[in-house]
Amino acid sequence: MTAKQTVLKYLPDDLEPERLPRHVAVIMDGNGRWAKQQGLPRIMGHRRGVDALKNLLRCCKDWGIGALTAYAFSTENWGRPLEEVDFLMTLFERVLRQELREMMEENVQIRFVGNLNSLPSSLQAEIERSMAETKENQGIKFTVATNYGGREEILQACRAIANQVKQGTLNPEEIDGSLFESHLYTAGICDPDLLIRTSGEMRISNFLLWQMAYAEIYITQTLWPDFDRKEFHQALCAYQRRDRRFGKV
Repeated sequence: MTAKQTVLKYLPDDLEPERLPRHVAVIMDGNGRWAKQQGLPRIMGHRRGVDALKNLLRCCKDWGIGALTAYAFSTENWGRPLEEVDFLMTLFERVLRQELREMMEENVQIRFVGNLNSLPSSLQAEIERSMAETKENQGIKFTVATNYGGREEILQACRAIANQVKQGTLNPEEIDGSLFESHLYTAGICDPDLLIRTSGEMRISNFLLWQMAYAEIYITQTLWPDFDRKEFHQALCAYQRRDRRFGKV
C-alpha cells in the first residue's frame, strides 16, 4: 500500500487531501482546568494532555500532514508553582525516554526549539538523544517548543545578525526575510498554515510570532485533554472553508 493510499484510507471523506495544511501548530491550553473539573490535581491534566498530543501526532501522520509543532512550555511558564514546573520537567524527560522507540518505529523526526540551555541537564540529555536518533527519519516532522518565547527568538536572531554586521561578514543590505529566518529556532521548518488553540483563549501567547504571519487561527472551547480526532477533524474542516488569499484578491 502506498503512502497516498494510506492517507486516503484514514482521511475523512469530507476533507480534501490536496487542501490539508502542511504544518499544524497547537497551543495546548486547559490541562489544569480539565483536572479541576474532574476533581483531580493539576498534574493529572498534564498527564492526560500528553496522551492527547500523542494521539494528535498519530492522526497527523495518518492523514498526511507533514509537520506538527506543539507549544509545550513557554518562557513565562517558569512563573507557575515550583511543584508543577518540576513535575513538567520530569514528565517531559520520562515521556521522551519511553516514547523514543515508538517514534523511531513511526519514522517521526523530533526537534526541540527554545532556550534549551536553561532546562535541567538530564532533560537536555534526553532531548539531544531523541533529536540525534530521529534526525534521519523521513516521516512527520514533530517540533516541541520548550522554554520557548517568540519575542526572545526574534531578539536572539537580531543579535546574531547584528554580530555578523559588526564583524564585517555581513552587509546590512544583504539582510532579508530568508536570512532572518535562517537565524530563528525554526530554521528549515515551513511556517504553520494552521494554528489551533484549545480552551477558548483568544491570543497566541508569544508563540511563533514571526512564523504565524499568515497562519489560519482556529479557537475551540474544548480543553486540551479532550482534544481528539473528532475535534481535529472539525478544525481541518474550518481550515478548508477559509479563503487563503495572502493579501491578494
